[in-house]
Amino acid sequence: MGYTALYRKFRPLCFSEMVGQEHITRTLKNQIIANRVGHAYLFNGGRGTGKTSAAKILARAINCLNPKDGEPCNECEICKGAISGSLTDIVEMDAASNNSVEDIRSIREEVNFLPTKAKFRVYIIDEVHMLSTGAFNALLKTLEEPPEHVKFILATTEPQKLPATILSRCQRFDFKRISNEDIIKRLKFVCEESNIEITAGAMQIIAVLSEGAMRDALSILERCIQDGENKIDEDKIKDLVGIPKITYIHNLTEAIIQYDAEKALKSVDEVLNEGKDIVNFSWELIKYIKDVLVFQTAEKLDLYSPEEIKKIQELSQKVSKEKLISIIYELSELENNIKFSTQKVIVFQAGIIKLCYKKQEEDKKVYEKNDISKPKDEKNNVVLPNTAIKIDNMTNKNTNNIKINSEKNISSTKKFSTKTEEYWPEIVNELKQNGKIVLYTNLLNTKAVELNDMTVGIQFPNGLTSFGKTVLEKQENVREISNLVSIACGKEMHIKYMTDVQPKVQKTQEEDIQNLAKESGIPFQVID
Repeated sequence: MGYTALYRKFRPLCFSEMVGQEHITRTLKNQIIANRVGHAYLFNGGRGTGKTSAAKILARAINCLNPKDGEPCNECEICKGAISGSLTDIVEMDAASNNSVEDIRSIREEVNFLPTKAKFRVYIIDEVHMLSTGAFNALLKTLEEPPEHVKFILATTEPQKLPATILSRCQRFDFKRISNEDIIKRLKFVCEESNIEITAGAMQIIAVLSEGAMRDALSILERCIQDGENKIDEDKIKDLVGIPKITYIHNLTEAIIQYDAEKALKSVDEVLNEGKDIVNFSWELIKYIKDVLVFQTAEKLDLYSPEEIKKIQELSQKVSKEKLISIIYELSELENNIKFSTQKVIVFQAGIIKLCYKKQEEDKKVYEKNDISKPKDEKNNVVLPNTAIKIDNMTNKNTNNIKINSEKNISSTKKFSTKTEEYWPEIVNELKQNGKIVLYTNLLNTKAVELNDMTVGIQFPNGLTSFGKTVLEKQENVREISNLVSIACGKEMHIKYMTDVQPKVQKTQEEDIQNLAKESGIPFQVID
């Protein structure tokens, strides 16, 4: 007999052996016991969660000659024939490769014949969302009113692709993602039956990597024993699946937090030189930063040694929660870009460099509250990112030093009034003093109002021309105004132009420029 993969060898043969889907198996068993089995079922859920296994068990259970508590006996003629695949009354069809109208029409012709041995003829259609529109239409009438001796079990990972007419004719069961605890329990059983020595940490890593899919967990376990040694530990799994060492992950995370692009690229190169998979690397990086965030919140982590916990604690003291959340979102977007790119390494390196040079406001609230120190230079001064440098330059125009002491924060640069109606005219005047004449002119006679604790609305009582709208909506101008408003409010704020009121007479671009010259006192003429 040929070799059988672990996920096939240990496929559940009864409902009680299924992992993590008790809410479904309980209902199906009760229906079988009460003899209230429906004519059509839809099993929906992620890969490897037990949809096909449940369909096979249900098909045997309703045809079993000696059922017990809703379970198939797996010993009678019908059960053995179904398990071996020799029973023609249970038909399994893969809709991914049999999705034409002709395939469904053959089913429509077969359902009129009585089953040869079993009580019911059962059709299990896997990946049913792959059927063509014509095939769905051909299946519709049969699915709605099948003969009494016919049952349909449809399985899919994407129920949103099924027509509503199909969904409404089926009893739908949603298979949930299997928890890590349930996967570990099943792995223990499989390892004991297969004489495999495995550490608790290794099983935990497999459970996390499988992402709730039992089949994936067994496939990873099988890869680990292909070398002939039935001993598995954490390092063996990491080497096989391409997970980089925790040291590299820590160094790269620290470099991103400290805006150190050179150190970040060095860490990336070390990982790539070891032949690690770039997608796994990005996944591990996101997970590690998430763990730093969790430690900041709960001060507790599993799966890390005391030395690793100490390093995570040091990192958590150098960065705010908001910053960590921002990094996680940026890396998640980068991971998606990598998956669809033909130049994965280049895209990843560019994304890391972008993170190290990304313009962000300092997390002043957390720094003020917790007195968390920022990355320091040789003189024990804080090196500001680009946004903070811009604020420092606005308040100290004649200084060439772009560093400030660690006690100093963004609130100390605030030089505007605290009330909206008072600080807004000061901001408009500040634009004029900084030489932003075009912005200044278009914001004359405007009013500001705080819409909420994150947004300030700018009202235009006299309306806004198309020329003015074009100027104000430029990204650099929006950023300029938002920075000044944030300084005035002492926190990061967004702006919103409220342009519901339109001018009665639409001015031309030439008139706008002439008014600009008149109001700003700049002698220039518009020449055609």
